[in-house]
Amino acid sequence: MAVLKAIMNYELLITNARKKDNRMKRIIDCILIILLVCFTSTAVNAERIKDITSFEGVRDNQLIGYGLVVGLDGTGDKGLAAVKGIVNLLERMGQTVNASEITSKNIASVVITATLPPFAKPGIKLDALVSTIGDAKSLQGGTLLLAPIKGPDGKVYGLAQGPVSIGGFSAGGEAAAIQRNHLAAGKVPSGVTIEREAKFTLGNGNDIRLFLHKSDFATANEIAHTINTEFHGKYAFPVDSSSVQVVIPPQYKGNIVGLISSIDIMNVKVDRPAKVVINERTGTIVIGYNVTISPVAIAHGSLAIEIRELPEVSQPLPFAPDGAATVVVPRTGISIREQEARLIEVSGISLGEVVRGLNALGVTPRDLISILQALKSSGALHAELEII
Repeated sequence: MAVLKAIMNYELLITNARKKDNRMKRIIDCILIILLVCFTSTAVNAERIKDITSFEGVRDNQLIGYGLVVGLDGTGDKGLAAVKGIVNLLERMGQTVNASEITSKNIASVVITATLPPFAKPGIKLDALVSTIGDAKSLQGGTLLLAPIKGPDGKVYGLAQGPVSIGGFSAGGEAAAIQRNHLAAGKVPSGVTIEREAKFTLGNGNDIRLFLHKSDFATANEIAHTINTEFHGKYAFPVDSSSVQVVIPPQYKGNIVGLISSIDIMNVKVDRPAKVVINERTGTIVIGYNVTISPVAIAHGSLAIEIRELPEVSQPLPFAPDGAATVVVPRTGISIREQEARLIEVSGISLGEVVRGLNALGVTPRDLISILQALKSSGALHAELEII
């Protein structure tokens, strides 16, 4: 809104400036550019507090249970564990069955997991993840029988049941087969019904705490400063690099939800550490915005040695004496090739300069990983080097 007003005022001033002097127009142009840069930079660098923090007590809880998947097309467990589970289930239903009488492979023992979100009320539906624990080949077409899922305290928080969706398939014959995706695990969409509400406490009535997703002293201090500025008082205090304590202002007494919603939408400038992340398995390199390189000269070359085996067959000449035979004579060819490498100066105080300097080397991502590691060892790379 402020930018739009500035543009409207700019048009009005331009009209008047044209009548007076072109010099005034140039001055107004400079002012507008400064305003646009200020507003744009603030919007780009700012992040909402809700995206980088979480409030104390607002957390997920993990649930786990054991169940049986039935209705498989001969791809179930071969052992007796699943069969005994069916026998126990039928006994609870008043049916007496001997385990030896069940010989099908249409049953699979599974572990059921789910995530209980904060403030989930009884009756809410959640997705369940089922994974085989036996030697079942596939859960395709199976149905999860009613099973309780529990929390770490041993209490039942939900009941799981429903058809299993694996998001793939398997088909084949005697000589060939095809499979898409993993068939030994799947989901039961909306298969968990919450039966018990987990206890959550938002603060102690006098204050609440925010936990940063990534610890940083500068960001914690900036969050506290932003909250104090918005509420016009000293209410927020950075406790350490990962938490900020907020005293409940008088206008939000008894309205903790309103306080949290007001804090969530505040924008703060986040200070990101200088970091280079390397994935050696895939050759992926990610360079952060704050990474800098001191002036340094780099020469990177590679030595290639190629060994070729070209055996030749030697046959005896006509009318050769007795005992002459055809033999294989080994022939080995060796070639050495070393690429020319020249010293190239690389430096940079911004991301663009760093990228241009590294691209000037003309190396592959694998070679670039070695160069970055050497730069870090020499002290020229001013960033944390993380290898995953």
